[in-house]
Amino acid sequence: MVRVIADLQIHSKYARAVSSKMDLFHIVEWSEKKGINLTATGDWTHPLWFKEIQKNLEEVAPGIFAFKKSVLKDKNLIYGFKARFVLSTEISSIYKQGDKLRRIHTLIFVPSVQSAERINTDLINRGCNLFSDGRPIVGLTVQQISEIVLEIEPKALIIPAHIWTPHFSLFGSRSGFDSVAEAFGQFEKYIYAIETGLSSDPIMNWQVKDLDNRRILSFSDAHSGPKLGREATVFYAEDLKSFDYFDLYKAIKGQKSNLRLGFTIEFFPEEGKYHLSGHRACQVSLEPEEVRKQNGICPKCGKPLIIGVKDRVRDLSARVFKEEDLEFRANANGVVFVRDKQGKRVPFVSLVPLLEILEEIESSKTKAFAKYNQLLENFADEFSILLDKPISEIEKFAGPLLAKGINNLRQRKVSLISGYDGVFGKIKVLDYIEKPDEVETQSKLF
Repeated sequence: MVRVIADLQIHSKYARAVSSKMDLFHIVEWSEKKGINLTATGDWTHPLWFKEIQKNLEEVAPGIFAFKKSVLKDKNLIYGFKARFVLSTEISSIYKQGDKLRRIHTLIFVPSVQSAERINTDLINRGCNLFSDGRPIVGLTVQQISEIVLEIEPKALIIPAHIWTPHFSLFGSRSGFDSVAEAFGQFEKYIYAIETGLSSDPIMNWQVKDLDNRRILSFSDAHSGPKLGREATVFYAEDLKSFDYFDLYKAIKGQKSNLRLGFTIEFFPEEGKYHLSGHRACQVSLEPEEVRKQNGICPKCGKPLIIGVKDRVRDLSARVFKEEDLEFRANANGVVFVRDKQGKRVPFVSLVPLLEILEEIESSKTKAFAKYNQLLENFADEFSILLDKPISEIEKFAGPLLAKGINNLRQRKVSLISGYDGVFGKIKVLDYIEKPDEVETQSKLF
């Protein structure tokens, strides 16, 4: 069995606040640098991006796409460019339901260009401006989106994106719902999975009863090449060419297929920019207990706090996972995987992007990026360095500091400063100090 690392939520150069270099060629280049085998096209709802997909990609297995050989030959890129694509897009629905304005981001996956084209036509006929953004903003409800998509393509996948983000998500504190059924109505049964976002990890999602029978997936939501793979989902297959879209569909649905859901690659949720509740203008961040004492009000300015993911998860949780409910098991490379002891859930591993580790070590971002490129060009791809390479080899090639940092990371020995209200948290892999008079348990990292 081989590992298939999939990052199925990214954006193209046609989306707002996205690098102009996020074209298909750079996406594949960065996928191969990272060690990603399957990536999203992203943004097929945008007419110009859709034309680029049609021009440059061809179907190499049902619903799986790769660069046309003629395109690679024209650009003298025959070697490399092996990463494959699946057709995906993200739609931003803004509408009023009940007495609240809802803002929900939803990922849509389809197995064919023809299905994508028909969905685009239907959206345009309903007044949606698909040229406005790679992630189009529409006034349709998520139920209407689901109806359109599933009527045209019954094997489409509909996955709520970054479900805890306060402003634009299924469970967001500012604009979301309290249940999948409340949002999707009769289409709830077609929501087989959710995407965690950067500010939550699987443990937090395992606590929510509404997600008990849904797969917990993680993707990067990358807006630039270097951000690809900061979160990802890992499948297993017989080889890298033995699966198609329908195997992906079945695996995410929870059925037997040529792809098996293996584990997810996660941020430490504290690094996410909405992990804690807070108020950026006042530089205030609060743990849930303090938020309750303050009645959700900023203690400095008296305005409402932006309620973060940790609070929102607690509000919707049916249970709380304790240390005795979890298992921390290291593999042969010393990478600690987190599992629920009952074995009902897919395990996960928490990582810090390699470039962030190098920025902690080097004296400048320029030097860190140069070192990063040197490692990828002459040593291994990023996921191989973070997950697979022996620490002794890393030390020999890149020095003791990087070896120590990655060894700490693999053992989850990191220091954490939590993000809040749009401010990313900070994770340090070299600052961890083990106290001889205190037993440090893995549970303290959550």
